[in-house]
Amino acid sequence: MSTQHVQRMSRLMAKTLREDPADAETLSHRLLVRAGYVRRSSAGVWTWLPLGKRVLDNVSRVVREEMDAIGAQEVLLPALLPKEPYEVSGRWSEYGDLLFRLKDRKGADYLLGPTHEEIFTLVVKDQCTSYKDLPVMLYQIQTKYRDEARPRSGVLRGREFQMKDSYSFDVSEEGLEESYRLHREAYVRIFERLGLDHRIVSAVSGAMGGSASEEFLAPAEAGEDTFVDCPSCDYAANTEAVTFALAPAPVSAEHPALEEVDTPDTPTIETLAAHLGVPASATLKNLLVKVDGEITAVGVPGDREVDLGKLGEHLAPAVVELVTAEDFEGRPDLVRGYVGPQGLEKVRYLADPRVAPGTSWVTGANRADTHARNVVCGRDFEVDRYLDVVVVEPGDPCPSCGAGLKLDRAIEIGHIFQLGRKYADAFGLDVLGREGKPVRVTMGSYGIGVSRAVAALAEQTADERGLCWPAAVAPADVHVVAAGKAVPLALAEEAATALAAAGLRVLLDDRPGLSPGVKLTDAELIGVPWILVAGRRSADGVVELQDRASGTREELPLTEALSRLTP
Repeated sequence: MSTQHVQRMSRLMAKTLREDPADAETLSHRLLVRAGYVRRSSAGVWTWLPLGKRVLDNVSRVVREEMDAIGAQEVLLPALLPKEPYEVSGRWSEYGDLLFRLKDRKGADYLLGPTHEEIFTLVVKDQCTSYKDLPVMLYQIQTKYRDEARPRSGVLRGREFQMKDSYSFDVSEEGLEESYRLHREAYVRIFERLGLDHRIVSAVSGAMGGSASEEFLAPAEAGEDTFVDCPSCDYAANTEAVTFALAPAPVSAEHPALEEVDTPDTPTIETLAAHLGVPASATLKNLLVKVDGEITAVGVPGDREVDLGKLGEHLAPAVVELVTAEDFEGRPDLVRGYVGPQGLEKVRYLADPRVAPGTSWVTGANRADTHARNVVCGRDFEVDRYLDVVVVEPGDPCPSCGAGLKLDRAIEIGHIFQLGRKYADAFGLDVLGREGKPVRVTMGSYGIGVSRAVAALAEQTADERGLCWPAAVAPADVHVVAAGKAVPLALAEEAATALAAAGLRVLLDDRPGLSPGVKLTDAELIGVPWILVAGRRSADGVVELQDRASGTREELPLTEALSRLTP
């Protein structure tokens, strides 16, 4: 093993902070700034200082090794991209305000790449002409850009971020499935090597397109994703991907006739339920949305909320948006707060499966201050299409085994898609097949948030004292602290030199004028796996060795400490 360079903290550009940044919202945000790993450049844009760059590079190294191991080839595409390919795919408009758009001096339109499906497709179209050229898997680790409206949580949700994106190109569905399997297994190895606790969950493809889709989530309180987990089986899914197949209730002729009742000042489910003395679950909530500009009603039980993400996925590629006050103008049949499905004119009615034929509801009467009871699905109104669109709640039945689901927060660290031929169709990506005829290529897309993985690791492993990096990504293997002058410093220098000669990465705190307490506090904040302290017993050649993760400390001769730390 080659000798490593000793990084002296007296020369290291990393100023630690005693107080949390005023704008810090998450644990990783606070600690990465306080420990001198990153500094904010502007909203959602971060500078990676030397310690942070080391961790970022270590994550990238693990990703590269595992991608190379499955036969993927690394390339580097430009971040500055022309508009035209994204117009062809439709994503120039689909991405909306998330795209960073700019013009060159000649007025030509460009964007800063949020993801590179289009460009990879064109590269392969240029380079591969025969089935003999495939399969091929390409990847890059590249800076991506998304104009987040509210960047927050430090490097967890930025406008500029590091990402590994890879793409597979095959001539058959079987080939795509094999490429997908290889990536899935590589991702498991990557996250295990990084020390990330993770879950693989069913997901939706969103703007990426495609069919099969899975997310890799790192459970953490700071996570912006909510996923469901079944305690009784192995089912796990993003909440937007959970679907329930509920048996419809039988149509019954025993319900009383529809009855309208005066309900003044009850435009909400809460006020209506209180006024009539019924549970919210007995009421029918009717949310009005526009689907490609056409007003549509969505019915769900009053105690549930509509998941607009699910609704959008069901109706894609149509654009779904909430109605506005202007949409009620000229529509006397639509009375805000009192909409009911019975008697609606020129309004498509969608409903959750819980609004089954034969079920009876209290709902709006389509007149101000008036509701109707005994409104029966199948008798008084019809559902045009059933969609599972409610927000998932704890205790909802598992689609796999029926047990009650639990909800957890997590950080999305990876996402894999079987894209199919969406982009190949858009760009005419064909190769000459075995029979001498053109064959349309099928694709997969696979992403890992490299900078996000750094924050996720910080969230999962930090404790009350600071960061606590797994060995695979830590900026050093051992943090040597000279807790004193002369003799302690000399012993610390000796230890650092020996450890570096043995191939370990060493951070040496040789800063003059600082108390041992400050140095030890910084060592715990920085979070290197091992802390070796040359202090009060340095004259006897005795040091203190601390395991940062467990907190265990032991005094022992330097020679014994070196033998424990060196391979």
